[in-house]
Amino acid sequence: MFYATREIGRLYETGRYLHNYGLAYALGLAVAPYYNATAVPRYAEDLNPLNDREVYVTPARPLDPAFTLHTFKYADNRYRVKMEQSSRNTPTFGRAKELAVESKFEFMILSSAPCQVPRWVRLGKWMSKTAVEVISEEVQDKIVTGEFTSAMPLNPLDLPESLRLLAYDLISMPPVSLLDHAMLSGPHFKLQGGERIPTGLAFRFPPPK
Repeated sequence: MFYATREIGRLYETGRYLHNYGLAYALGLAVAPYYNATAVPRYAEDLNPLNDREVYVTPARPLDPAFTLHTFKYADNRYRVKMEQSSRNTPTFGRAKELAVESKFEFMILSSAPCQVPRWVRLGKWMSKTAVEVISEEVQDKIVTGEFTSAMPLNPLDLPESLRLLAYDLISMPPVSLLDHAMLSGPHFKLQGGERIPTGLAFRFPPPK
């Protein structure tokens, strides 16, 4: 599975985390229009309806990631841009660092109602086929307050004002960098296995400039 977290010269590198925006689309919870004339993502328009349904997807953390490196080569395509034939065919190349087969990740879906999860989804620029397995389901009706460490990576834009962020590891990746091993103070759920996850998570976006 490939997506460009970082571009270093001719190296296009896939990161170790899966963003919650991409997961929401892959799971079929958010739907983008088939045709987008501007080719600009419409995250706010596509993901805000999930807030009305009280459904939220966390970013995915790596459990057993592995990577593979591929070299690709393609011909000079200047004539396609300038509409003129190039005088010579000059090959160029790049290298893609991709997630290898059998890499494993974990994420959570928070929902006020039962949520159907597909068995297979497509992820990344190559639309790689990925299996989804539900490990456990819990009904949470008790909120506790205090300091805790989040069990899942977090999108900082999605945190409610009721939470105070104390410390975190920054995971730099577009379109919004994530936080892992985040220590917070405020209301949260305590899961059956002892893990904790913030309450009040929702897709939030800065106002347009």
